[in-house]
Amino acid sequence: MPTVTTKDGVEIFYKDWGPKDAQPIFFHHGWPLSSDDWDTQMLYFLGKGFRVVAADRRGHGRSAQVSEGHDMDHYAADMAAVVEALDLKNAVHIGHSTGGGVVARYVAKYGQGRVAKAVLVSAVPPIMLKTESNPGGLPMEVFDGLRKALADNRAQFFLDLPTGPFYGFNRPGAVVSQGVIQNWWRQGMMGSAKAHYEGIKAFSETDQTEDLKAIEVPTLVLHGDDDQIVPYQDAGVLSAKLLKNGTLKIYPGYPHGMLTTHADVINPDLLAFIKG
Repeated sequence: MPTVTTKDGVEIFYKDWGPKDAQPIFFHHGWPLSSDDWDTQMLYFLGKGFRVVAADRRGHGRSAQVSEGHDMDHYAADMAAVVEALDLKNAVHIGHSTGGGVVARYVAKYGQGRVAKAVLVSAVPPIMLKTESNPGGLPMEVFDGLRKALADNRAQFFLDLPTGPFYGFNRPGAVVSQGVIQNWWRQGMMGSAKAHYEGIKAFSETDQTEDLKAIEVPTLVLHGDDDQIVPYQDAGVLSAKLLKNGTLKIYPGYPHGMLTTHADVINPDLLAFIKG
């Protein structure tokens, strides 16, 4: 399997498809999934002539199940290692959920001269946790509940999330896909329980206000207003306000996993932004 070894010795699995001289699009997955979550987007953009790249975060998917480094700084540094190994330039970085946090940290810290545009989809920045400076956030009890569910029975928890709120399959009239649910479970169970447990702190408590302020490139922020995982008002709306060159689009009724459930709408919107 193709891997890049980071400075601290972690093997990061990646996919690199398409013409090497085409503009690259780098996809960053959400918690607790893998680069497989981007299959629909990667095939779509491959068909449009782009070079498509995605990587499994440390402890996730096929990357090494290391004990340490499950935080936003290491996540971004790992992606920078992949970018440098593949020598990606003029790249568009697209991140979903926790992957959106990775994109924000990567672009702010490592992206100078290599990044053309960025996209944050249903993403966790600026910060999910309720604090004095973020009164609209979610209370710590929510994230403690996720940790308990994961520690008690990860396999059941990783069925309950996609069956319910992640894709909005718990909404009246929702068209439920068993294949999507099983694929979510498959990706989650490939990863490390320790990485997933510690990753909850990374995606909920990392304040990325300064990351967003530091990003210079055009950045598209997409969020569904029925996102039951990352509420859009305290995430997408606030992120767009903090970005120097941000564009916000809210999708009425769309869930957290809208990249999967509404790929027919999201993919052309991403293409229009990239080509615009």
